[in-house]
Amino acid sequence: MKLLFATIIIAIAGAIALAQTPTLQIVTADPNLPSELYYGSVKVKPLRVRPGTNPPQFITIDDSDFFTQQNYIDFLNRMPDQSGFQFWMGQITQCGSSGPCTEVQRISVSASFFLSIEFQQTGYLVDRMYTAAFGNPQGTSTFNGPHQLTVPRVRFSQFIPDLKQIGNGVIVLQPGWETVLENNKVSFSQSFVQRSQFVTDYPTSMSPNAFVSQLFTRAGVTPQAAVTQKAVGEFGSASNTSDVAARGRALRDVAESQTVTNAEFNRAFVLMQYFGYLRRDPDNGNGDTDYTGYDFWLTKLNQFNGNYINAEMVKAFLSSAEYRNRF
Repeated sequence: MKLLFATIIIAIAGAIALAQTPTLQIVTADPNLPSELYYGSVKVKPLRVRPGTNPPQFITIDDSDFFTQQNYIDFLNRMPDQSGFQFWMGQITQCGSSGPCTEVQRISVSASFFLSIEFQQTGYLVDRMYTAAFGNPQGTSTFNGPHQLTVPRVRFSQFIPDLKQIGNGVIVLQPGWETVLENNKVSFSQSFVQRSQFVTDYPTSMSPNAFVSQLFTRAGVTPQAAVTQKAVGEFGSASNTSDVAARGRALRDVAESQTVTNAEFNRAFVLMQYFGYLRRDPDNGNGDTDYTGYDFWLTKLNQFNGNYINAEMVKAFLSSAEYRNRF
């Protein structure tokens, strides 16, 4: 009990101290720590009080500054930079007291984090690398009758640490961000191809042609001649694929190809609704034991040709009790 009390006091003190920084209005979470503290069956949410208010003004997810900040944490796994924070918050606060305008802008701003260059080159790349390396498995759904469907390979427990690694220090538009991102991609891809599952599935005795062919097969797309040639060429004149750096580059060539990017986009968009907003896998939590919910939203997003506004997908996740109860 003493440990629980001390932990809460430290968390509150740290949050209030950080919240008084002049560049950002609030800081009540840390992407390197759990967003909530769990002790057995008891969930202790951090105390969020706006500094300098008397009587205390509690911060909620309906506050534009906290909402904006939380999207940075949930999708980019970092605290916001000042210029980005002010820009995205301004997209919401420009609505003034107009409720309908605010709702539309919150949806648009939140979706922009998935669509951003930063996430597309970090989190979405992680998703595509799992797909290219291991293929997407089959899951079960009862939407419109029991059936199987193709579901994403990467799990939430895998995604978060990989996102941290590939996105470490990346803040798009800050000086040198492209170099930081490229260095992270090289490091991540090389470590990825040395993981035990990858080594088992892609033994170093494989020829470059067989290696690249299997990547495209796992990704479930038709190989592109130019990409195939580039990926195979990463190995030079070698007859096997023992070169770790070349294996990493070849995997990136396939995962970053436009064919794989296009094929995976809607699946990844729906998956990140669960990862970002609900912090869980689609088939595990809040009554979900299969991919029925995921199937519903993917079907709807496909029906609207990827238009998340008309599909009301982002709106539904943001207004869900599961999301709002996090805060």
